[in-house]
Amino acid sequence: MDFDFSAILLALTVVFGVVWGVDRLFFYQGRKARFAAAGEDYRDPAPVDWARSLFPVIFVVLLLRSFVAEPFRIPSGSMMPTLDVGDFILVNKFAYGLRLPAFNNKVVSTGEPRRGDVVVFRFPGYICQDQDGSIVRSGDMTCADPHAPVPNQNWIKRVIGMPGDTIEVHDSQIVINGKPVVDTEIGPFKGNAARLEDNELLYYNATLWSEQLGSVKHLIARMPSRGPTPPIPNARVPSVVPPNCYIMMGDDRENSEDSRWWGCLPEQNLVGRAFMIWFSWKGMHTGAVDFHRIGTIIH
Repeated sequence: MDFDFSAILLALTVVFGVVWGVDRLFFYQGRKARFAAAGEDYRDPAPVDWARSLFPVIFVVLLLRSFVAEPFRIPSGSMMPTLDVGDFILVNKFAYGLRLPAFNNKVVSTGEPRRGDVVVFRFPGYICQDQDGSIVRSGDMTCADPHAPVPNQNWIKRVIGMPGDTIEVHDSQIVINGKPVVDTEIGPFKGNAARLEDNELLYYNATLWSEQLGSVKHLIARMPSRGPTPPIPNARVPSVVPPNCYIMMGDDRENSEDSRWWGCLPEQNLVGRAFMIWFSWKGMHTGAVDFHRIGTIIH
């Protein structure tokens, strides 16, 4: 999504608060006296009444979404099999620090990402070089237009590399600080061929693997026949992760546009840690509500 719902909530909170506050400071007493003099029951003008009624509701929603938990919907299959298209998830907004709504500036530090965390973040854009040789972030993957606007989108991936780590990635093989990531094959992916997302995994004979990242054990999907993916290091990703940056990858390893394409994720782009699936919708003709996924804790 390219619009910022937090920015909309913030704007509405400010507008309703200003309308209500200005009226109470400058107009309320005089208007109340006029109604009393006329012997009529007092009532606020419609705009003021709306502002007075909606301000506390919008304000509380803004606080909850900005500092406690925010719902998101999974739009693509890049995190399958952990997260499926149509999963509705909750994201812990204070896991990595309290940030101002809309501006995303951290005001209180409460923790840092850990290897294996599933993280929602603001897409940082592709690393490009402009005409004077400066490194910039662009919305153009080819870098033909290094100053193309970066879409205002929330993405979700898993933390693979931490600041200071030495990372090597060749297809689905990951080596961190000289040690290969431990993974074990489980078996072929079994899904519903009527669903587009499942059909791709079935078409490319995907296999499921159990992967251990630090203390986190989770599932990944592999589709080697789908084609090669960029290695790490590459032109956009050095072998050593820079300070305040993270290497992110999707669990559907051959079907995820992640740090291998656009570089490391700056710390200031963090939104929060995904922790639970609260609803899952497979589609009207391909399973409808997936009840067994509801309440699943995300690892």
